[in-house]
Amino acid sequence: MNPGPMISLAGVHFSYDGPDQPVLRDLSLAIPRAAVTAILGPNGSGKTTLLSLILGMLSPQEGTIRIDGRIQADYSRRAMSRLMGLVPQEESYPFGFSVLEYVLLGRAPYLGLLERPGPVDVQAAWKALETAGLAALSQRPIPSLSGGERQLATVARALAQEPSVLLLDEPTAHLDLSNRRCVLDVIRALSDGGVTAVLTTHDPNAAAAVADHVVLMRQGQLVAAGPVEMVFNAANLSATYGLPVEVVRVHGRPIVLAL
Repeated sequence: MNPGPMISLAGVHFSYDGPDQPVLRDLSLAIPRAAVTAILGPNGSGKTTLLSLILGMLSPQEGTIRIDGRIQADYSRRAMSRLMGLVPQEESYPFGFSVLEYVLLGRAPYLGLLERPGPVDVQAAWKALETAGLAALSQRPIPSLSGGERQLATVARALAQEPSVLLLDEPTAHLDLSNRRCVLDVIRALSDGGVTAVLTTHDPNAAAAVADHVVLMRQGQLVAAGPVEMVFNAANLSATYGLPVEVVRVHGRPIVLAL
């Protein structure tokens, strides 16, 4: 196995509206494998754009991105879709699908044109449902699920791809405390099982609850990156959010308070 980082960026620059309005500027960072990395920053800091670049949905105007040691452009679209799963911030749920049918959509990278899922695909979908804690709801219509259950179903669909890397864009946004805990527990369990999980969030306490590694961003630039215990401090977080904060420990875990 490649001992280096699972994902690395070097001098990445990206703009939607020309070079004078960059969204990401000279961004260099390394994301470790088989760990949870939280990309943290206020709205507009470039977090979602960074995920889109890692996934290959966007291409940098400058710089390079490597996935598992290889230049990203060397991967075919099918290879990338098998390597990476995405849990988007907003998802369109197909009306009339059961939870199992929806999760089976994650098997698309392994199927040919018009090919129907086979026993291997169904087995992978069931495993994903069990990991997400939704096996008992497999025959429920997607529209009947609660917001938290739908989010877990989206995670299960991504897991059905059997990805080495799982990208999650604001996975706990709009969730209550119970469902937030469920989603974070699934992410933690996946990392413990060898998956590289990368999540974006504007909530430092969600990051502190699950991450091994954090990337702090502000206005498209890197503020700090590294293990939580080294980077998650008042000075770095104050610089990230542009206001004074305090970091206290409760039951051994950091909690961020705005002053």
